[in-house]
Amino acid sequence: MKDTPGWASPGSAPSDGQGSGASGPADRPGPAEPAEQPGPAPQDTADAQGGGSQWSRQQPPPGQWSAPAGPGNSARPGPPPPPPGPGWGSRPHQGHGPYGAPGHPAWGGGWGGPPPAAKPGVIPLRPLGVGEILDGAVSTMRTYWRTVLGISLTVAVVTEIIVILLRGLVLDDTSTAALDDPSATAHELTRALGEAMLSSGAIFLVSLVATVAATALLTSVTSRAVLGRPVTTGEAWRDARPQVLKLLGLILLLLLIAAAIVFGGMLPGILVAVFGNSAAGLALAVLGGLGGGVVALWLMIRFSLASPALMLEKRGVVKSMSRSAKLVRGSWWRVFGILLLAGIIANIISAIVVIPFTLIAAAFSGSGITGFLTSGTGDLGWTFLIISGIGSVIGSMITYPINAGVTVLLYVDQRIRREALDLELARAAGLEGYGADAGSRG
Repeated sequence: MKDTPGWASPGSAPSDGQGSGASGPADRPGPAEPAEQPGPAPQDTADAQGGGSQWSRQQPPPGQWSAPAGPGNSARPGPPPPPPGPGWGSRPHQGHGPYGAPGHPAWGGGWGGPPPAAKPGVIPLRPLGVGEILDGAVSTMRTYWRTVLGISLTVAVVTEIIVILLRGLVLDDTSTAALDDPSATAHELTRALGEAMLSSGAIFLVSLVATVAATALLTSVTSRAVLGRPVTTGEAWRDARPQVLKLLGLILLLLLIAAAIVFGGMLPGILVAVFGNSAAGLALAVLGGLGGGVVALWLMIRFSLASPALMLEKRGVVKSMSRSAKLVRGSWWRVFGILLLAGIIANIISAIVVIPFTLIAAAFSGSGITGFLTSGTGDLGWTFLIISGIGSVIGSMITYPINAGVTVLLYVDQRIRREALDLELARAAGLEGYGADAGSRG
């Protein structure tokens, strides 16, 4: 192999009998010699064969000795090569990726850099930036739009039909009208409040199941998109089906943990308000709720990667939460910022679609747009529910893939940074020679 500054083998020493371009004549003292030297005299050869001194004129001049040019080729005399500069070939590259791994050569000369990472799918196989994670989620929607939009549309339509039927037949607005009536009795207020909580809980439960189904299916799609492999809806369902119930249990457990923490923070204030000063108890309950909310937020971000860990690593609920905590450790603010940014972007795009449909639905309702804007609800008739439901379906088709895609790609990014998952992904994608020495990276 040519030992030049542009092509060096990291971690390897020159073989026996060969010199190095880095340790050439510039590091060896000796007088400068002419470019051409006469060959050895016959008597010198005879003296050497006759057992005379081995330190004869047969030795090459010290100023001309360099690495052999190759087997069977004599070294040509000439000026000594300059020492290597501080480029990529001057020392083994210690960066991330297969070219920085032991056994892989450095790349480029003094003016070059490492080659671009392989990109078999929607992301390059290296640690990702924020823009690359968002772009990967959007690229998954654009590249596999039939599967992604098919899943999102199916889940959103089924969910919205159930919600419309609940709100139109069971949870109509007449049952909660007492909440806006100042002359309502305590019994009517209590009944109306209970029905309002029941309706909100039913809609939340339906939305939760829809989120679980969409997340499970889209996680499988995004994981294959990383490898550049297409996946049908049926294949995504076969991959996700064994873990769907566990995913539902995981999300319910996280919600219960968050609610328990917030309620625990408010409990002292509630007790003070019930058994003592109501004003002080209310203030204490608010402060306690805020503190509990901060703790709950910290835990939710810490467990935010449990869903892809459960789906892709086939782990249980508790082990997935532990796995997420390990991956997020030391990167809490980064994970929080990326998830927050993705949520803001998805909800802004969704609102751009949903708000016009809601206003159109209000215009066709009994009280019109003015009644809707003043009362906040308007006449929730079937026309309003259907038109606004269409807008909600379109919005869900946007938010489901972005939120699920960003979470999965963030999980992949954290594993690349901590566990060199890029090498495993490259082998799974069939990239020959990529990460062949992954075992030396630990």
